[in-house]
Amino acid sequence: MKTISDTEFGGERPLFASHDLRLENVTIHAGESALKECGRIEAVGCRFEGKYPFWHVDGFTVERCRFTEGARAALWYSRNLLMTDTLVEAPKMFREMENLKLENVRIPDAQETLWHCRRVELKNVEVDRADYLFLHSEDIRIENYRQQGDYSFQYCRNVEIRNAVIRSKDAFWNTEDVTVYDSEINGEYLGWHSRRLRLVNCRISGTQPLCYARDLVMENCTMADDCDLAFECSSLRATIDGPVRSVKNPRSGSVTAAGFGEIIFNEYAPEPADCVLRLANGRPAFGSGKTEFTE
Repeated sequence: MKTISDTEFGGERPLFASHDLRLENVTIHAGESALKECGRIEAVGCRFEGKYPFWHVDGFTVERCRFTEGARAALWYSRNLLMTDTLVEAPKMFREMENLKLENVRIPDAQETLWHCRRVELKNVEVDRADYLFLHSEDIRIENYRQQGDYSFQYCRNVEIRNAVIRSKDAFWNTEDVTVYDSEINGEYLGWHSRRLRLVNCRISGTQPLCYARDLVMENCTMADDCDLAFECSSLRATIDGPVRSVKNPRSGSVTAAGFGEIIFNEYAPEPADCVLRLANGRPAFGSGKTEFTE
């Protein structure tokens, strides 16, 4: 493997179609597509300032590097990436990629990042300004994760998240087969139109959560006091460790909680409209029939 160290490049495609190349303490200045159509690349301690440095790359390692704001859209249409201990200040990263692993990575401007990606692993990753993160991506595994940004994980499939704090309005819309363990999820309109969303030991906050969901499962979760009008038109099986402020017109299944505030079950409840609400001691919270009831 050839090594290039302690130097600088700029302009258009300075390292185009390079293979078996190691970059050490190299700076890529303003320009475009520095490492386009490359393979088996190692970048250690490098700084990327120009646009689109890694496009159509197969097999590369990025370690202790920095992508400045000017390196926007830096990694697209590529595969087999390992990125560690790196700061990514550029937006719109990671598009149409597969087999990527990020560990100890911070992305302070994660807007429109990780779109249409497959087989993704994140560990010890923190993202901010992460609007529309993970749009249409699949086969995702995340551990020890912090996120601030709205509309995240929309249309994602086959996702597992552990030990996360996610602050995101409209998170997990139209998802399939997502499981979240031991995490905190804060934001309005969580999980609408999802299928087979499973939340285990999670704390939920935000208005109108988990509506229009199919086959929703909640195990030993807690719901903050602002979680009003929950579960509208949803089919679910939920055990809540604590009270639920209000429930509106669930479709079917059951909800067990320490207590219920407002329970709305009226003429707009979707068929079969047979969801059972019960207290933790097994006593029904209210009877059947399309009525409106406040305990």
